[in-house]
Amino acid sequence: MSATRSTYMEEEGVYHFHMEHPVPAYLVALVAGDLKPADIGPRSRVWAEPCLLPTATSKLSGAVEQWLSAAERLYGPYMWGRYDIVFLPPSFPIVAMENPCLTFIISSILESDEFLVIDVIHEVAHSWFGNAVTNATWEEMWLSEGLATYAQRRITTETYGAAFTCLETAFRLDALHRQMRLLGEDSPVSKLQVKLEPGVNPSHLMNLFTYEKGYCFVDYLSRLCGDPRRFDGFLRAYVEKYKFTSVVAQDLLDSFLSFFPELKEQSVDCRAGLEFERWLNATGPPLAEPDLSQGSSLTRPVEALFQLWTAEPLDQAAASASAIDISKWRTFQTALFLDRLLDGSPLPQEVVTSLSQCYSSLLDSMNAEIRIRWLQIVVRNDYYPDLHRVRRFLESQMSRMYTIPLYEDLCTGALKSFALEVFYQTQGRLHPNLRRTIQQILSQGLGPSAEPSAEPSTELGSADTDTDPDSPALLLGDEAPSSAISLRDVNVSA
Repeated sequence: MSATRSTYMEEEGVYHFHMEHPVPAYLVALVAGDLKPADIGPRSRVWAEPCLLPTATSKLSGAVEQWLSAAERLYGPYMWGRYDIVFLPPSFPIVAMENPCLTFIISSILESDEFLVIDVIHEVAHSWFGNAVTNATWEEMWLSEGLATYAQRRITTETYGAAFTCLETAFRLDALHRQMRLLGEDSPVSKLQVKLEPGVNPSHLMNLFTYEKGYCFVDYLSRLCGDPRRFDGFLRAYVEKYKFTSVVAQDLLDSFLSFFPELKEQSVDCRAGLEFERWLNATGPPLAEPDLSQGSSLTRPVEALFQLWTAEPLDQAAASASAIDISKWRTFQTALFLDRLLDGSPLPQEVVTSLSQCYSSLLDSMNAEIRIRWLQIVVRNDYYPDLHRVRRFLESQMSRMYTIPLYEDLCTGALKSFALEVFYQTQGRLHPNLRRTIQQILSQGLGPSAEPSAEPSTELGSADTDTDPDSPALLLGDEAPSSAISLRDVNVSA
């Protein structure tokens, strides 16, 4: 359980849990299952099913303590005692959750070392931002997610260097701008302070703007200081002042201006076009973004390869591109390259054929974060020779982040009947919430009463009605209101 102490009374078969610090209700969590522990550090262990324990242990042994120590150097002592991690089945509907003392994370993420590193460090950062100091309302989730994302990137910079951090940030901001293009710059959910009107599902506020636009605002505040280490000092003082309480945005901003009186005298909160109030309440992209030039050694090859595949003549470009060995790239580099190709889809059929010949077998051996992007390219370009890879992927992946994007793409093109067939074969292994979400995606365009049932029918099995490609689908939760955000191009963790 998310508790600072736990005991087991073997004779009674009773577990006792105790949390010594006040926490908001959403951080109270309990897990039960065939779980075995293994120590990975002086104050950390992993819990997992026996078949997963060796992999989880080998990937995280020693690393979590390194991340905790880096975070403590930046933001002060870790105050929760233990930092344990439990790996949940792939069908668990949330990628990761920062429950104090016991981070929940889906086992699917073990496939990708880099995404595992980022996700766990993000949850470590929540120990200070979100768990110790909590946003008072759901309308200001950026106070948790924006600060945690900033802290996560400070930790990765200290641990792995600025180039890696800049690459991961470029990858995420690329996704943010993709989401912005889908929604339009006047979308109300692009505000940092989204108004939670009656009838609005709070889950719809958990989107990339909460994370990345929030991060950009926090990064902007740090650059006003002129030195990130001065800003680290402010965040330490902020946590010390407000720990184990809930805050609103004004608490953070007032503390910031009090900590840096010279900035208050300069009225930095009222600079034209960069007013704090505008950051919080204006729709659209971030008002300012970080300088990512320190990551150019990793992002330049991605841009160069993408340009080759969009150049003419194709034969010459493909030959030059095939000489670049992407198997030696970082996962975020390959994912960023495939995202650029996704942005350009549908591509000319001869380009897709050449891409498949060059990369399909190689990508098939890579982790799920890479494979899903290639398979989205396959689906968006109706590339039938690789469709069997889509089927195999959906038959083996039960998590929301690896299924929803493919089902959305399948149902906006000519492959809805294929999607229905695969769904009927795999639905029994899906989490009930995920199953309902996919049913709603499949029913779009089939009429008001045509949501797929638990059993296939001849009518639904042959349905191939196209849906509006601009029609947004569900983000999180079980409803599919017209204002929700498409998951097609983005996955977020807690």
